[in-house]
Amino acid sequence: MWAVQVRPSVRLDALFATGAHLTGLLAGYGVLVMLLLMARVPAVEHSFGADRIARWHALGGRYVLSLCLGHGALALAGFAVATGTGPLSAARSLLGYPGIAAAAVGAALLVAVGVTSARAVRRRVRHETWRAAHLLAYLGAALGFVHQMAGPDVAGSMVTRWLWAMPHATVAVVLLWYRGVVPVRHALRHSLRVLEVRSEGPGVVSVVMQGIGLHRLRAEPGQFLRWRFLQRRLWRTALPFSLSAPVRGDFLRITVKAAGDHTRRIRRLRPGTRVLATGPFGALTAHRRTRRKVLLLAGGVGITPIRALFETLPGGPGDITLLYRANDADQLLFRGELEGIAAARQAGLHYLLGPSGAAHDHLAPSALRLLVPDLAEHDVFLCGPPAMAEAATAALVRAAVPPEHIHSEYFTF
Repeated sequence: MWAVQVRPSVRLDALFATGAHLTGLLAGYGVLVMLLLMARVPAVEHSFGADRIARWHALGGRYVLSLCLGHGALALAGFAVATGTGPLSAARSLLGYPGIAAAAVGAALLVAVGVTSARAVRRRVRHETWRAAHLLAYLGAALGFVHQMAGPDVAGSMVTRWLWAMPHATVAVVLLWYRGVVPVRHALRHSLRVLEVRSEGPGVVSVVMQGIGLHRLRAEPGQFLRWRFLQRRLWRTALPFSLSAPVRGDFLRITVKAAGDHTRRIRRLRPGTRVLATGPFGALTAHRRTRRKVLLLAGGVGITPIRALFETLPGGPGDITLLYRANDADQLLFRGELEGIAAARQAGLHYLLGPSGAAHDHLAPSALRLLVPDLAEHDVFLCGPPAMAEAATAALVRAAVPPEHIHSEYFTF
């Protein structure tokens, strides 16, 4: 669209305008991609993994914000040169156009979202605040769309207006469907309610839920859903928690570590509370397996999806091995269940206990090979905090496990 409309010129104002048009179109398209990545489309998340999509979204967001700011700066410079006015006068004149004023407000909202997502800021704000700020992105995108439809690159012909409007309409429908309609439909179809909340360890609880026709969720071991508990101070936020056991009949279970206000409130869930669930999501499933032997490697509460895989992955005696990393024995979750599964399946089970930074590195290549001598012949399923998962991945590669046989999802606490 930009290339077919550009008019080559060496005039300074034309050069600024050309750059403004290109960055504006790229920013508008980039916003669409960002929204689509976060639309929670199960097929997309199952193919790539939610953690990888989230990283793409974070990286892409930086580029989109840079393009938005670049577009504004280039448009202002071009207008100032063309009219022979200063930047402030040019800005006042431009903001007199409704479409440009809408774009300025939309860009400011996107910048606010970007600021709250910066790592230094993110650590200091509550999750609920961060999510509320992210809702502004929808308004920012809508205001940007108003501006784009009035701009010369799109408004020039019926064809360009149609070409630009259709992708926006498609993404809007996808967002409404997967983030609005699907959770409500699941709630009506499965009638999920909290059955029991029980303690699993320090700051960790399991939530057992009961519903109708849960097999139709098609939730596989290793996957997660996004849960919204319809109880005061909890209903506003949907958070991702993995299934910590396979779906059995009309019962399912998740396990949650208290890491913020929302997760701490889950301990006070009342039996009978209605639950909205969206999903399943995640690619850490048996479909990624390519070898007969499998090593399951978990850290902390990352054991939740790994525990479900430990029970269900097909394999004979000695084919499945689980290594579970924790600071001490008190932090081990599902110990009785894991040992029961290991005994029933004749599977390997090893606890790697000790504080991070201890003299003995449980995740060193030599330590891993000592526990799993034929390590290089295994598929590896890995889940844990990012630092642990990154260290484990590096060690596995040094131990001659091909990167394509390391399947991971990171848990951020």
